[in-house]
Amino acid sequence: MTSTDVANETEDSGPSGYAAARLRLLTEGARSGPPRRSALSALTDDWLTGLFDTGAEGLRGVSLVAVGGYGRGELSPRSDLDLLLLHDGHDDKAVAALADRLWYPVWDLGLALDHSVRTPAEARRTAGDDLKVHLGLLDARHLAGDLGLTAALRTTVLADWRNQAPKRLPELQELCAERAERQGELQYLLEPDLKEARGGLRDATALRAVAASWLADAPREGLADARRRLLDVRDALHLTTGRATDRLALQEQDQVAAELGLLDADTLLRQVYEAARLVSYASDVTWREVGRVLRARSVRPRLRAMLGGGKPAPERSPLAEGVVEQDGEVVLARAARPERDPVLPLRAAAAAAQSGLPLSLHAVRRLAATVRPLPTPWPAEAREQLVTLLGSGRPTVEVWEALEAEGLITRLLPDWERVRCRPQRNAVHVWTVDRHLIETAVRASSFTRRVHRPDLLLVAALLHDIGKGWPGDHSVAGEIIAKDVAVRIGFDHADAAVLATLVRHHLLLIETATRRDLDDPATVRAVAEAVGTQGTLELLHALTEADALATGPAAWSAWRGSLVADLVKRVSAVLSGDPLEDPEAAAPTAEQERLALEAFRTGGPVLALRAQTEAPAEVPDAVSGSVSGSVPGSVSGEQEPLGVELLIAVPDQAGVLPAVAGVLAVHRLTVRTAELRSLSLPDGVDGSVLLLDWRVAAEYGSLPQAARLRADLVRALDGSLDIAARLAERDAAYPRRRGVVAPPPRVTVAPAASRSATVIEVRAQDAPGLLFRIGRGLEEAGVRVRSAHAGTLGSNAVDAFYVTAAEGGPLPGEEAVSVARGLEELLRG
Repeated sequence: MTSTDVANETEDSGPSGYAAARLRLLTEGARSGPPRRSALSALTDDWLTGLFDTGAEGLRGVSLVAVGGYGRGELSPRSDLDLLLLHDGHDDKAVAALADRLWYPVWDLGLALDHSVRTPAEARRTAGDDLKVHLGLLDARHLAGDLGLTAALRTTVLADWRNQAPKRLPELQELCAERAERQGELQYLLEPDLKEARGGLRDATALRAVAASWLADAPREGLADARRRLLDVRDALHLTTGRATDRLALQEQDQVAAELGLLDADTLLRQVYEAARLVSYASDVTWREVGRVLRARSVRPRLRAMLGGGKPAPERSPLAEGVVEQDGEVVLARAARPERDPVLPLRAAAAAAQSGLPLSLHAVRRLAATVRPLPTPWPAEAREQLVTLLGSGRPTVEVWEALEAEGLITRLLPDWERVRCRPQRNAVHVWTVDRHLIETAVRASSFTRRVHRPDLLLVAALLHDIGKGWPGDHSVAGEIIAKDVAVRIGFDHADAAVLATLVRHHLLLIETATRRDLDDPATVRAVAEAVGTQGTLELLHALTEADALATGPAAWSAWRGSLVADLVKRVSAVLSGDPLEDPEAAAPTAEQERLALEAFRTGGPVLALRAQTEAPAEVPDAVSGSVSGSVPGSVSGEQEPLGVELLIAVPDQAGVLPAVAGVLAVHRLTVRTAELRSLSLPDGVDGSVLLLDWRVAAEYGSLPQAARLRADLVRALDGSLDIAARLAERDAAYPRRRGVVAPPPRVTVAPAASRSATVIEVRAQDAPGLLFRIGRGLEEAGVRVRSAHAGTLGSNAVDAFYVTAAEGGPLPGEEAVSVARGLEELLRG
């Protein structure tokens, strides 16, 4: 329909002419989207202008103004007409008559009308009292009458908005939050309200209002397209239902999809979710920036007074290599080089989640623009940072969404694309597939103390429904994908097989427990055969509960939990015949024997360091402790080290574990893995040596010199170095941010794990000095540590200590429980 057509059909300014032109426009298949909305707005403008000109003949100081969505020129087929009749107050009676001539024709056509009649002063006063009125006036557009009157109001209203922004924007944010609480999140709802739900059209309008304040601005990339897509869906919804509705009901989704030329209702929902996710993310970033600006404005006058008018430099606190905190956000350090550090996105994300801080928009975009792809398989640090991110609890969600908004997740995990924004047409599920996977990881992070391999639990949580993007049984498809992903991100083949089994059978326990007769031996045997090992059963039990809790309130209950626990107990009984490998039986290498003999000969500790990179490492130098190859923090060579292997041999004596762990903590060395065992010397040599084989990495910068480590270790062993005091001083000077509230530590006695010693298992949040505290606690309990096996899996420490009484042999049952309980209380304190 051309402008000439519109003029011809509406030249009488009557309802019939407008109605016919409107009907023709809305049923014209060739035009849709923004062109149709603009044409409908123009058509309505012409009609209302005709009505105004006829009724206002000879009347001055009056104008007709479109506000709200109509003011933006975004009329959907069943949109309200938001109109303001503005007048200078000189002839109220004539203005009232004009209002009747305008409003009644609109009502006669059955169109919804939101109208008001005000002077500029009244409009300004009402806007000051009512935030929604003020928001509508920000989009005021002149239709007819006194242009100067409209322009003056627009100027005044906009100036008021900018002047009052420090007060108005928090009100607007609160309004948005209350609406989101009532309506839910558009990106996850099966029957979403396109306008009112979080991430919908109201939020997109709020972002325009924030931008108009000049106080902050939303990320613009893709925002206009997201808004257009939501408006297009609303147009199609109005046309297919014939109603002024914004709720996309299930029974109408197929029709709406067809109206838009989409394949099916799932494709429609996925497009809606993608648009809503972009609006939601833009809202999060924008409101965070508003808060930052308002805080800075409130603090700046006081700082100027204190500093004599100078502008203080922003504080930057280190969080990880290349990552710092600044002004409540995680940003990249000035020396960070994303183009040379492919692990940096995961390291920054893990640091942000662990600190409970958001990733700054600038940092994420810089990473997305410059970081190079990770090698295949991933280096160990990348895998560990992913596990740390997944194990950070609720903050993981916001950080993950920030990475996903800039496309980093699908670059790290290409298989994620198939589940991204994928709806789940199941009343039990409250999330899309991708959000459900992240929610499962969040839930699983609370269960990391229940399993020996929290890293496998967390990655299985992330991948358990990855097959839903493929045809057929998603568990079968997911098993293949999970195994491939596991190998690509650096798990060995044994761990990849466990992950594949967890994904393949993630529904096995809940379905068997609730649908099968557990008294039938064949049922239990079938589950045992599918699971295979006690370790896999332990992981599957935790994954089952995390998956159910992440599905929705109807998916888990105390009754279901008791059924699953009963099944796990029965299966565990079937699997309990598998013998446990004795970790003390491993034979020492020639290198370890050489170090042990040297330690026995010199009567003191002997150190050897070896850098570990993706390439085969060189043989370590002599017992002096020098390092072969590159070390963390060096700039020579292209390969980044995964850590440094630290071999220490010490004549058998008390206090070795806390001494070594404490010295490493003092030097800010992170312990990735730790092995301690007693090594008998070769025939003819009377004595034994404790051998420690640890992998460490510098928390910041470069490794300390081996000679310094050895000197401090000697002092720690003879008692002249007070490690506890040194660590306390450092913590007092640089208190750590309390971000994620981690699950409490758990210390247990492993039953029948060893015939010659008692095995104390510790599962806790990794932290500087943790091994030192554990070692000191065991020493104070009067037990000897004969063997230790410590590992850091993401942010989780999973440690096992083989301890004996002072005279040798396992601890009596009650004493072992008492030692475990005392150590747990120490770690909780």
